[in-house]
Parts: sequence; C-alpha cells; structure tokens
Amino acid sequence: MENQTIIRFENVTKQFDANPPVLNGVSFEIERGKFYTLLGPSGCGKTTILRLIAGFMEPTAGDVFFNGKRVNHVPANKRQVNTVFQDYALFPHLNVFENVAFGLRIKKMKKAEIDQKVKEALRFVNLDGYEDREINEMSGGQRQRVAIARAIVNEPEVILLDEPLSALDLKLRTEMQYELRELQRRLGITFIFVTHDQEEALAMSDEIFVLNEGSIQQSGTPTDIYDEPINRFVADFIGESNIVEAKMIQDFLVEFGGQQFECVDQGLQKNESVEVVIRPEDLEITSPQQGKLVVKVDSQLFRGVHYEICGYDDAGNEWLVHSTKKAIVGDRIGLDFDPEAIHVMRFDETEEDFDKRLESYQEGTKHE
Repeated sequence: MENQTIIRFENVTKQFDANPPVLNGVSFEIERGKFYTLLGPSGCGKTTILRLIAGFMEPTAGDVFFNGKRVNHVPANKRQVNTVFQDYALFPHLNVFENVAFGLRIKKMKKAEIDQKVKEALRFVNLDGYEDREINEMSGGQRQRVAIARAIVNEPEVILLDEPLSALDLKLRTEMQYELRELQRRLGITFIFVTHDQEEALAMSDEIFVLNEGSIQQSGTPTDIYDEPINRFVADFIGESNIVEAKMIQDFLVEFGGQQFECVDQGLQKNESVEVVIRPEDLEITSPQQGKLVVKVDSQLFRGVHYEICGYDDAGNEWLVHSTKKAIVGDRIGLDFDPEAIHVMRFDETEEDFDKRLESYQEGTKHE
C-alpha cells in the first residue's frame, strides 16, 4: 500500500558524462520500518542508489519519490534521511557529546532539548557515560555507534548505512551486525544498508536487493533469494553453490550428470536447456552404491564446523560438499539429495517471469 511505501524509484537511470550508466532503469519500493540491504560487487550501483536517496545527486532520468512526493531536486538537508558513512565522518576535534549534538546545534535547538536528545541517543547505542570521551580514544565499534547516534538523534525517517562495518575486524563486525539489527527493531524506522558481503546481508536483512552492472537482478527475503536464486549470478553471489548445466525433461523431472532426477520445478518447456543449483549443505555423503551421484574426491579442507569436500562426477561436473563426515582424497563417494534441494534456473529469465512461475507452482499446489 502507498502509505507503507516510504521510498519509490521509477525507471531511475544515473549516468556520468559519456560513460555507461551506473544505474539503468531501476525501479523498486522501500516500505517503512524494515531493514533493507543493497548487495552486490563493487561498481554495481548500490552506493549510487544510496546517494540518490540521500539527495547527494540527482537522477539522469526517472523519478525518486519520498512519502509519495517526487524529490529529484530536493536537496539533502531538506530530506528526512541521515547517512552513516564507511569512515563514520566524525569530527576528531569534538568529543562524543558534541559529535552527536552537531546537527541539533545547526538547527538552533535549545540547550536542554539538545542535552535530552543526545543522552537518549547515546543510551540507545549503549554509550551511556561516554559523553566527554574524545573520538581518538574510542574503538572502531564505539566510533560506529557514535556515528549511528548522530544519525538517529535527528529523528530521520530513513537511515542509510554505506558499508559501515567494513573497517572492523571479523569478531567485532559480527557483534555489530546483531547490534545494528536490534537497534533497527527498537527504533522501528527504515534502515537501508549497503554491503558486498553476502553473509552480512543474509544475517541482517528483512529484504535484499541483489545488484549487478546497474540493475536489480533479484529482490526478496534472505530465504527466498538463497533458496530460489533467479540466475547464475545470484546463485553464485549468495552463498556457495553447485551450478551445472541440465535439461528439463518434463515437469518435475530434470537431467544432469548423465542421469534423470525428480525435482519440484514445473512450467518449463520439455527438453529445455537449463541450469541446476544444489547448495553444498544439501548434499549428503553416502556409499557409492547408495548415492544418486558418484564423485571422486579431489580435495578436502576442515572448516571448523564442517569439512569442505570437492569432487568430480563422471560427466566432469565439479561438486562442493559441506559435511560433518570426513572423506578421503582419491576415494569415490556417493552423494544423496532430496528433490527439494534441486533448484532449476531458466536462462535469461526476468524476475517478473520468475515470480509468475513461482505463483503457478503455488496455484498448482492449492488445487491438488
């Protein structure tokens, strides 16, 4: 519904000089109170989307709407948006209190109101008692929280986060993922987070937009995108995948690796060339006699919680397996998997056509 939509892009293109467009006809909607992630490799256009929302640049073509009003030419200081930058952009000569209070002083608020709002914002990010601390005395995680406090103290409708965790070490980064997600839930406002880290996106988001070369490849919940990738790029970018060429024999039957397997996909042409995705954790190691596929183990690495095993079937397809069972390099092992573990991808299928195909599955299930 319109009243739930806070930001809308309609066929937005952004181009610099005569270079290829950074964004090419992008359309999407952002709803209130959700945690969104823009995910993709460097140069895919995700930071450009953030800058267009913030008002730091204007689209070359198309329209940006905020609360139903076109804001193409509305400057950044007139938008109910605050940005947390990758380097946090804190003022080193100001203490924590003054960094957070900076925007409120620009608005010429009264001192008592500033004191109240700053202390409340610092309490939200668990920095009670740090008001007089100098920025150069803060850890990376604490500086990030100061930057977030400075953003939320202005009571924006949207907070934009441009890879704010990238400078942190792995342990602190994981801790801050949980803190950010919990903060968004407590505040109840819209967060739009930019990252190239797919694990980060899966852990934090209500919805993900996967971008590549200036267009949105797929959007949806983390579960939808992980379980039902629309194409090879998404399947390969989100998590680890086994992707092999296949043929759709008929509804619920697909052929790859020289064999035919039951699957849950339908609505494709008979004998259509397709690609199949099976996640490494969906493959179970068995004896060669019990396996649906047989592979020769080429390598094995211990990853702490599982073994990462790589092998090849007789058709030359490479298979990656995540298992708690250990294998022996050079041995032949069987691989078992359920029909639900097979995901069939059509070549050059749009997200709209993909959604229609999924709807047809659901309709067919209802009538069974």
